[in-house]
Amino acid sequence: MKFLRLIHPLRRLLAAGLALSLTLSLAACGGGGSTPDLHNSSVRPLSAQFNARKAVAYSPYRTAVNEAGLAAETIPEANIKQDLELLIQAGFGLIRLFDSDDKVGRGTLQVIRKYNLDIKVQLGVYLQSGNEGFNQAQLSRAADLANSYSDIVLAVSVGNENMVSWSLNPISPETMAGYLKTLRAKISQPLTTDDNYAYWAGAQNSVVTDQIDFASLHTYPELDTVFVDKLWDWRQTDKPATDRAKAMMDAAITEARRQYQLARDHLNQMGRADLPITIGETGWNAVDVGKLKFRAHPVNQKMYLDRLAAWAAEGRSGAGPKAVFYFEAFDEPWKQGDDKWGLFNVKRQARYAIKDLIPAAQWVPSGDASEPATASLSDADAVYFQPAVINPAVAQDRYVIYADATTSSELREAGLQFDPFVKTFWQSVADFAPGDGPQALEVEPKPETWGWGMLYQSRSEVTTNLSGYANGSLRFSIKTTYPGKIEIGLISDTADRVQQEAYLQIASGSYGYVNDGNWHQVLIPVADFVSKNPKLDLSLILGRFVLADRYAYTGNAAGSDVKLTIDAVYWNK
Repeated sequence: MKFLRLIHPLRRLLAAGLALSLTLSLAACGGGGSTPDLHNSSVRPLSAQFNARKAVAYSPYRTAVNEAGLAAETIPEANIKQDLELLIQAGFGLIRLFDSDDKVGRGTLQVIRKYNLDIKVQLGVYLQSGNEGFNQAQLSRAADLANSYSDIVLAVSVGNENMVSWSLNPISPETMAGYLKTLRAKISQPLTTDDNYAYWAGAQNSVVTDQIDFASLHTYPELDTVFVDKLWDWRQTDKPATDRAKAMMDAAITEARRQYQLARDHLNQMGRADLPITIGETGWNAVDVGKLKFRAHPVNQKMYLDRLAAWAAEGRSGAGPKAVFYFEAFDEPWKQGDDKWGLFNVKRQARYAIKDLIPAAQWVPSGDASEPATASLSDADAVYFQPAVINPAVAQDRYVIYADATTSSELREAGLQFDPFVKTFWQSVADFAPGDGPQALEVEPKPETWGWGMLYQSRSEVTTNLSGYANGSLRFSIKTTYPGKIEIGLISDTADRVQQEAYLQIASGSYGYVNDGNWHQVLIPVADFVSKNPKLDLSLILGRFVLADRYAYTGNAAGSDVKLTIDAVYWNK
């Protein structure tokens, strides 16, 4: 199964950590390495059309909702034609494709030729770590397509983020160099490989750079803020609130330029000042799909795109990248937590970033709960960092999540509810814990491949100050035969507005939990959650109670849908 852009939270964590180490130590890295057989001898120049055209990453998938659905999705010619016509309408004349398969690579090129569309292509070659047969087939198809559509294909890229040290689809530089050399002998177009800037800024030898005509670099300042919070100052708290959004987006493009310059300087040190650099991927989320509050928004996406356009114009006429491929044209729901990068949503409705180029009838309409209507937005709606507001501490002895029995000193907060991580189901049942009738909550897991979960929260992200329970406990009754461990968690906001989570993996026999099918009361000291994650802020609690099983953390076998009945859930001083 191919990935059009391999993404994983761990990947970003490792990426950002490497970014920080590069900032501190890049000056110590050297070039050197193998004897070149291309360097300074026959570098193929990027064409004037490649440099001049506005560029975007393109994938035609629409209906797949997960990775497994990609192979089954049929991509009609009419869909590709509609997509490309929209991109032309939005001013784009150069697209990056990620593979040379018949469905995407050949299918897109056929549509461009058949309808004489004014679109040029950087063709991709998708590689699979350890799958030589697959990789050689991709290389052969790429050579065929590059030659058959030489009037359309302006450049070819082999691989995608395979050599950076944190790659989840790793291919060694030596193996990559072999693939590049093989393909270069069969085509006439300039050749590259796409990778994160950290690879280009730290390449230890010239084995790859000796085989390419330009370096295609990826930079994601927005995502860097998630995993290395202080890599660049996105909060801009020294600015007044009215100036903070602009200051953040100015700082974001400054960080992208810095990452580019690290790569440029390192290539120069390797003796490759002649090697052009393009930005093969960069983008900004229009919608927060997790951990990007105060950053992801349609207006901020436009602000980043506008700044990229100015940078791209500089590169065409002087120093800087010779092309900038925006990531991406259209949303791809199959990526789930890595979606909402598109200038268009999956329904091919235009977001704010390109509204001036697309008729209003084709904008994101009102009524979409996941994002604001394009027509409702203005530049003033850009999001920016806002300090957390700490509410008065709950004074009562008991803070109730779910219980029938009442006490004289308790708080039952309005506006809160249980929500699933994805599809977990629950219902009230008459089988209740001793002393807490007449009902309890029966939870039926609907597991995904990674697990399942549910949490008690405010959908508007109102926090509760439960700092008074620091020496208290979280208590609940449970009846189940669920196999293996369960997870109980808390989620908080923080002063820096970076959400923190603390999950405890609880085995039968711990904290009073027993999975024998009888009722048992579980009592967890709140201090144990804080010990698990000292960054958890009890004065800014968002997820007041989380019940889950994430298999990577519990070690449980995947797929159990054994029901769990819970009752009398509350914090106690």
